[in-house]
Amino acid sequence: MTAAEKVKAARKPARPTSLQFIEKIFDGFTELHGDRCFGDDKAVIGGVAFLGEIPVTVIGLQKGRGVEDNVRRNFGSAHPEGYRKSLRLMKQAEKFNRPIITFVNTPGAFCGVGAEERGQGEAIARNLFEMSGLKTPIVSVFIGEGGSGGALALALADKIFMLSNAIYSILSPEGFASILWKDASRAEEAAELMKLTASELFSMGVIDKVIDEGDICCEEGFNRVAESIKRRLVKEISKLTAKDEQELLIQRYEKFRKFGEFAE
Repeated sequence: MTAAEKVKAARKPARPTSLQFIEKIFDGFTELHGDRCFGDDKAVIGGVAFLGEIPVTVIGLQKGRGVEDNVRRNFGSAHPEGYRKSLRLMKQAEKFNRPIITFVNTPGAFCGVGAEERGQGEAIARNLFEMSGLKTPIVSVFIGEGGSGGALALALADKIFMLSNAIYSILSPEGFASILWKDASRAEEAAELMKLTASELFSMGVIDKVIDEGDICCEEGFNRVAESIKRRLVKEISKLTAKDEQELLIQRYEKFRKFGEFAE
């Protein structure tokens, strides 16, 4: 598949959502709500659950299924209160020594006037700052779109997995083409230049694992992928929890610092 084809696959309406993966992979998921400041953003779901016998905190960027649900979920584009809710849950996880697992599937953070008025940029930056120092393991799984800071706000993790047709980029190919060539119709061409596919990101060391997804939109394919994700999560969480807190933080810092050195 070309990069443009993978963009289309990542956006496919029938693609499983974060909530579907959470309900399939974890036991006893109890959703928690609100940011204790403004409201409860339905584009972000999160709560506590069990990964096998391991208590964990699970957070996901949630697209809807169908028009009404997508409107309720704001098509997976979180407001600042969504990111603040996720941070509240992550700080709670740190307090009770629970590993954090995030599922990413968003075109990007919502850029409406209200979101900007309530501090969208600060909310994303605060997540990045706090996640860099959380004294508990963090694993992120990209299951569809991973758009810009809206995705990164839940992906400053010790380990990052991507499904084989998922994407992760600084902005959409349409936005990239509009800025570079003043022509959004060249989005397919932009996708080929952006290095946004799982295989390309893995080769550059941006992510840690590519999980083959096959036909994820059918029940059998979804069940197989969910089981594969579960096995990998159990394995990685076991390794990460065995590490000393200081070792965990140093390795997380070095993981992301190397990209800053590359840019310099």
